[in-house]
Amino acid sequence: MLYQQPLPAPYPTLNDDELKARIVHAKNELGSRVVILTHHYQRPEIVEIGDMRGDSLKLAQFAAAQEKAQYIVYCGVHFMAESADILKRGNQVVVLPDMGAGCDMADMADADDVELAWDELVSILGHHSIMPVTYINSTAALKAFVGKKGGVVCTSSNAEKIVHWALQQRKAVFFFPDQHLGRNTCKRLGYTPESMVLWKPGIPLGGQSPERIRDSRVFLWEGHCPVHAMFTLKQIRALRAQDPQFKIITHPECPMEVVDESDAVGSTEYIVNTIAASSPGSKWAVGTEMNLVNRIAKENPDKTIVSLNRYMCLCGTMNRIDLQHLAWAMDSIVAGRPENVIRVAEPLRSLARSALDRMLSMS
Repeated sequence: MLYQQPLPAPYPTLNDDELKARIVHAKNELGSRVVILTHHYQRPEIVEIGDMRGDSLKLAQFAAAQEKAQYIVYCGVHFMAESADILKRGNQVVVLPDMGAGCDMADMADADDVELAWDELVSILGHHSIMPVTYINSTAALKAFVGKKGGVVCTSSNAEKIVHWALQQRKAVFFFPDQHLGRNTCKRLGYTPESMVLWKPGIPLGGQSPERIRDSRVFLWEGHCPVHAMFTLKQIRALRAQDPQFKIITHPECPMEVVDESDAVGSTEYIVNTIAASSPGSKWAVGTEMNLVNRIAKENPDKTIVSLNRYMCLCGTMNRIDLQHLAWAMDSIVAGRPENVIRVAEPLRSLARSALDRMLSMS
């Protein structure tokens, strides 16, 4: 996890109303020179004060389209701010209010480990047999690695389209860092679990034999989202036994048995839109982060919306962005001394840009 310096006075002692007033004042001072992007998993008070809310794909597209904004304040996690910096135009400045807002899943795939795994795969399959695909929940270094190898980035919104393209181009796909999104996506494309290999970092050949590698089409990095790993098949069956009217909608980062048993599966944007378009009185159990579940319930008072996991928690890293850090970040911009500026240096920037541009062109 990246380290965030303690906030200076007076931010730790201000109440929410005072912090909101500072943020609104800063927004008014900066006008069109600043835009605040908020991910669906952010706290409600952050989403309410932002300019754009969405999932990773929507926010990446929005960041890439910005022409007037001089400052992009990203209320999300570090890899998202990196992507915004890679996709920005000209001399725009990307700010992350809390540098400690990382991603546990992204941290599960170190670029050096992935490169070592790639070399081992190439030694068996050859250079032109494997297409690397990295989930957007990864570091700029991994996106750059993928760009260098002719691969592509994906999000949960476009994973099927991206992986289908990758497997049309080359014999096998190397998907990281989320094994569940990769497995669920490939299964929906018609590939059997037997055609997929779980690659365990730190073990020679990922724990597989050369023969198993030659017979496989999909190599999945042993990574996952700790939040979505908290949903289980047992929860689905217990809820359906209690009330069969509930429909189950889950994120594809959930384990395969959860996704297989769900009525609908898709990205955060898909979950939001599907429930909004459903009939009044419908009942939904949602398998994703709790801030978003609560927001969907608030925005759909004519429906019954609960978390699939009654003991579900918030995403701890996403939840690090609060009013204190956002007010501090905005005030620093107004003062002409922006804090927590995210910069991706060359050559990583250009290489990662090629992988992100390839994704956007297919989206």
